[in-house]
Amino acid sequence: MSTNPYQRGPGQPGGPAGPQDPFPGQANPTWMGRVEPEYYRPAPGTYAAPLPALGPSQPGPDRAGMRSAGLLALTIGGAALAFLSLLLVVPFLVASTGVGGFIVGFVVSLIPLSAVLLTVHAIDRWEPEPKRLLFFAFTWGAAVSVAVTLLIQPFFALTFQFSDAADLQTYMATVQAPIVEEFAKSLGLLLLLLLARKHFDGPVDGVVFAFTIAGGFAFTENILYFGRAIAGSASPASDLAQVFLLRGVMSPFAHAIFTGTTGLIMGFAARRWHSGASVVAFFIGLVPAMVLHNRWNSMGAGFLAEYVLIQVPIFVLAVLGIILLRVAENRLTRQRLMEYSAAGWFSPAEVELLATPRGRRTALHWAAGYHRRPQMKAFLHTATQLAFIRQRILSGRDVRLHQAEEQQQLQRILALRAAVAG
Repeated sequence: MSTNPYQRGPGQPGGPAGPQDPFPGQANPTWMGRVEPEYYRPAPGTYAAPLPALGPSQPGPDRAGMRSAGLLALTIGGAALAFLSLLLVVPFLVASTGVGGFIVGFVVSLIPLSAVLLTVHAIDRWEPEPKRLLFFAFTWGAAVSVAVTLLIQPFFALTFQFSDAADLQTYMATVQAPIVEEFAKSLGLLLLLLLARKHFDGPVDGVVFAFTIAGGFAFTENILYFGRAIAGSASPASDLAQVFLLRGVMSPFAHAIFTGTTGLIMGFAARRWHSGASVVAFFIGLVPAMVLHNRWNSMGAGFLAEYVLIQVPIFVLAVLGIILLRVAENRLTRQRLMEYSAAGWFSPAEVELLATPRGRRTALHWAAGYHRRPQMKAFLHTATQLAFIRQRILSGRDVRLHQAEEQQQLQRILALRAAVAG
């Protein structure tokens, strides 16, 4: 049996004919991004024309136009909503904290925000999302979702009658906040999934976008809490330290974990694209987010015990879950690039360099020695994008459109390989 990776397989252009294309046993290397046999197709052979699409599909240019319009609407609409939201949010913060409290709260809030955004960067390193979408996610969380919360929450207070102020405060913290805040934050996730679905590939992307939105929301909320600790306090330094310990040290990822559960569920829905399923996943994903948010806000006299026994294990599970998602994403990338290797686009050694963390570090180190690190980074990024494009094709998502993108990426691979080789 030949082990030549450039030899064509059955059903591939230029290869031996077969009665039907086989479904490889390793086509589903993980539980994430599974492909059904009826959708599977071999990767196109080198210099081959695109394979015909499986099943009905809209013409590529129309779908491409719709996607471009969706991204444009997301960018322009998001910027406009963020600007209008700031006209409500900033005066509210200044009125609640005073100018001095607002400035100090803003500066101190950058510390937990940095922890969240650095975590997002670490999760997103394998297949980075476009910066404009991450910016949309952050501004949605920091401005729009806060404005939506401010507009909706008074209705909760007006709808119900309470015996005293403490009763009302408990209700607003344990019922209103989980419902309204998670709904407001996750609306941004739904818009990203509906209007930028090309970049919403699965659960890892869902977690990345959710963490970014939640980080923005927590940033604005921290300005309020930190600023209030200073405004009118007899011992502002001591009060600020106490609030910072609770929000900046003990729970900088609380909102990220809440909303991250919604992003996770919506990310799984994105694997099998359907607008109706996305909306259903949005509402299903709100349930665990609201429950977790409620449990956090419900901690009272036994706060420390519940924090150690419940909240810390939840955080540890979240970390382990993210690690498992990253491992699954890496394996899926490797499998898809191996399929291109079988079609002649990569050698097996290249796949190991492109699709494993150690291989990527080795490739970048080698390229840096020849002053070609930027070219190698572009090669790695393009290969990863190619693997995700193939995953969309095998999932039956806009097949013809993604086949056209596949051909463009394959040609870029050839050009970037030449640039890396010098």
